[in-house]
Amino acid sequence: MSDFPAARLHVVTGKGGTGKTTVAAALALALAAGGKQVLLMEVEGRQGLAQLFDRPPLPYQETKVAVAQGGGDVHALAVDTEQALLDYLHMFYKLSPTGLPARALRKIGAIDFATTIAPGIKDVLLTGKIKEVTTRAGRRGGRYYDAVVVDAPPTGRITRFLNITHEVGNLAKVGPLKAQSDGVMAVFKSVQTVVHLVTLLEEMPVQETVEAIEELSREGFPVGGVIVNMVRSPFLTPEDLAAVEAGAVGDRLTKGLTAVGVDTALAPALLSEAGEFAARAALEERGRDALAHLERPTYELPLLPDAVDLGGLYELASALKAQGLA
Repeated sequence: MSDFPAARLHVVTGKGGTGKTTVAAALALALAAGGKQVLLMEVEGRQGLAQLFDRPPLPYQETKVAVAQGGGDVHALAVDTEQALLDYLHMFYKLSPTGLPARALRKIGAIDFATTIAPGIKDVLLTGKIKEVTTRAGRRGGRYYDAVVVDAPPTGRITRFLNITHEVGNLAKVGPLKAQSDGVMAVFKSVQTVVHLVTLLEEMPVQETVEAIEELSREGFPVGGVIVNMVRSPFLTPEDLAAVEAGAVGDRLTKGLTAVGVDTALAPALLSEAGEFAARAALEERGRDALAHLERPTYELPLLPDAVDLGGLYELASALKAQGLA
C-alpha cells in the first residue's frame, strides 16, 4: 500500500544532478503498476523524458510512452508555455488555439512579450496546466488520470514555482487569472498533493533538501518523501570500514594478497582506495543522519551500473513500489 494513499499529484523536485527526472519517470511507472493510468509531466522544456523513454521530442500532447507492470499506462506531456497560454485564453475567453487570433498572437510574438514583461505568468500558466490535468473529469464521475507526476523545477526554485499566489498578486487582483491561481493553490495545498524531494548522500544535496523542506512546510505545501538516489552498494562491512579508518588492515591485506598469489606491491594503492571508500561511507552516514532528523519517509534507489535506460527505469520503479512509495 502507498505511504501516501490520498495523493494524486506527485511533484518531484531535487537539486540539479540528483536525477530527479529519472526518479519522476520511475515513480510514474510505479504508480501505474496494476492497471492505473498515470500522466508524467515535464515543465522545464528540456525534453529529458523523451530521452529516458527513447522517444523523439515530445509534442504538447499527452502521449503514451510506456506500459507498467500489470498493464498500467504511463502517458507523458512536455508542457509548452505558448500552448499553455493559448489553452488559458481558450478556457476563459473562448479563443480557439488554432484560430486566426491565436495565429496572429504567435506571429507578432505577443506570447513571448507577455512572458518577458511579466515573468511570473510563465509559472502561472504551467501550474494551471498541472491543475487542469489533475482535476480533469473522466468517465463515471472519476478522474481522467489515477495519478499525475510532475518533473518540477529544482529545489532552489520549487517553492516559488508552486506559490503562484505571490506572482498573481503582482499581475491581477481579480478576474480569471486570479480565479485560476486560487484554484491551483487549492489543489497544491490539499491532501491530494505531495512534494517529493530527490537527493544524494552528499553534503550540498542533503543541505538543499533540508532547506527546501523547511521552506515548503513554512509556506503550507504538503511534503511527501525523501528519495535518496544513486546509493552505492556497501562493499565493506561496518567492522571492515572501522578497521580501515583505524589503519589496522595493512598486514591483513598483505597476507591476503600473498595467499592468493597477487603482487604485494599493489597493497599501498588498494589501501588508498579503501581509505577513500571509508571516507565516502562516513560522509554518506552523516547524510543519512541529517535526513533522519527530517522525520520524513525516506526511500533509497541503487546506483545503476550503466546509463539509465527503460530497463533501468523499471528496476527503479520496482524498488519504489517495494518500499511503499507507490
